[in-house]
Order: sequence, then structure tokens, then C-alpha cells
Amino acid sequence: MADGPAQLAQMSAAQLRRLIRAGAHRGQTSGLADGFLQANVVILPEEFALDFMRFCQRNPRPCPLVGVSDTGDPMMRTLGEDIDIRTDLPAYNIYRDGRLADSVTDIRALWNDRMVAFALGCSFTFERALRAAGIALWHTDHGTTVPMFRTALPTVPAGPFRGPMVVSMRAIDAARVDDAIAITRRFPHAHGAPVHAGDPAAIGISDITRPDWGDPAPVGAGQIPVFWACGVTPQVALEAARLPLCITHRPGHMLITDIPEDAETPVRVPPDS
Repeated sequence: MADGPAQLAQMSAAQLRRLIRAGAHRGQTSGLADGFLQANVVILPEEFALDFMRFCQRNPRPCPLVGVSDTGDPMMRTLGEDIDIRTDLPAYNIYRDGRLADSVTDIRALWNDRMVAFALGCSFTFERALRAAGIALWHTDHGTTVPMFRTALPTVPAGPFRGPMVVSMRAIDAARVDDAIAITRRFPHAHGAPVHAGDPAAIGISDITRPDWGDPAPVGAGQIPVFWACGVTPQVALEAARLPLCITHRPGHMLITDIPEDAETPVRVPPDS
């Protein structure tokens, strides 16, 4: 398998994708490819693509759209060199009729010429800026996946896509919460500023020790739980839509792009365009 965390953290985005494509890294991607945009992924049949794009446009905080493939083309040409959406994520979730049916590490056998792939900005992108400012992140320090929760916050529906917003939680020292808000606001393509800070019950979370996705993370003395809109939100909308087949990233296992995280427009112009 892959090298240790220190070696992985030193690799370029392209090197990491090659490692993932070769099957040598199947873990989560938090803390990797500092300075480059990471993305959630949704792949679905073309006949549902326009409604899903509308869902993203209507819900930009949890669904910041940063890339869309051509129909049937697995290469994400506007997000970097040689990015194959079928192989370049550490793990994928397969949904059939709205239910999670499997988790796999390669989707070449499932891809067909009717598929469209969407890339959505990910909060892993702003974590480097938080760490650089001296704001500790428990899940990064302990090699776990950030905790994620269903909330009572609604999304704006589009076609068959609807459902509650999902959020990710990071416990922040009370004295640094305003700093965390200001820092993350600079990354609108990675969910931007938090949607809530403080009492989890105010957004419909009954037990902060039991996340719906990811791993539990403690909220220490003098810390406040801070919640950001999360790219797992589309997975909940996909469950509600009950599509015959759709594919997403496994939470925490993102697509690493070649787009600088501070790019005003997160799109690369392919050389042959």
C-alpha cells in the first residue's frame, strides 16, 4: 500500500492520483495535496443531469459546483491533467433505487456512454488555511474522517432531488471561532463560511457524539462545535430521488484536482480548447 502520512502529505496532486489509480492508497484524503481543490463527486445518467445541475445551482453552499464532464467522457478535463473519474478516487459508493448497495474502489465496469460526472467543492480545501492560522483540527491530527450529520435545514428541491442539508463539524476553540468564520468565508467554492456555530439541537442534531457519516470527534472544554455545509448533501438528495443507478465518492475519499484552492474560477481551460 501507500507510504505513510508524512510521505503522502509531500506528494503533488498528480502523484497522489497516480497512487490512487494504482490502488496504492484507499484511505481518506484530508490533509493531502495542500493548496489544491478537493472535490466531492456525483455520477448519474444523462437524463437526470439537468435537474441535478439545477439542484446544485439552487443550493450553492452544500453543492458548490466546480466541474462537469461531457456525457460519456470519464476525463475531468477542466479540473486537471489526466483525471479519470472512474479510477482516481480512493473509494466510491454505489446507489441503486436510492439505497446504498456497495462501496468499491474502481467504477470502470459501471461507467457507460450515458454517464455525467459532477465535481463539487469540498471543505477539506479550507482546512489547510485553518491549520496555517494555528486552528487545530482533531480529525486531521488523529487521521480520522470529519464527522458529518443530517440536519433539519432544508434544501431547495429540483426535479426529483430534495432533502435536508448535511453538515460537517469541527470543534473550534471559542476564542478562534470568529477567525475560522473569516478564513473559510474566503473559499466559496469549498462551502464558504459555517452555516451554524453552537448548540447542535438548533439545526436538528440530537447527538453530536454519533455522526451519520465519518468518525466521532470530541468537543473539548472551551470549544464550540462549528458546522459547515457538506458535500454529502447530494447523497441524501440522491437517496430521495431513487435513481436506478448513481455513484458518489465515499465520504472523506475525495477527488484531488489541479485547481489552486484560491482560484477565483475553479476551472482549468484544456490545452486543445
